[in-house]
Amino acid sequence: MKKVIAALALSVFCSSMALAADVITFPAKNGNVAFPHKMHQEALKDCKKCHEKGPGKIEGFGKDYAHKTCKGCHAEMKKGPTKCGECHKK
Repeated sequence: MKKVIAALALSVFCSSMALAADVITFPAKNGNVAFPHKMHQEALKDCKKCHEKGPGKIEGFGKDYAHKTCKGCHAEMKKGPTKCGECHKK
């Protein structure tokens, strides 16, 4: 029974990854931010790096989260945008 439940949970998790949008656009006063979700999925291969509680919307996601977590990850990996105009496009 435990194996069936584990297989079902894995199936739900994998199917949610397949349904995720390729690019998500976040509106912002100083220019919208286009987030290439599919590219991040393929590069990181570990959804829990951002989605700590599992697939779906990130709890508490907003400007502060993005400026700390996303920008911090880009700086740590020395890859990706870290300056305002690199994310915010008018």
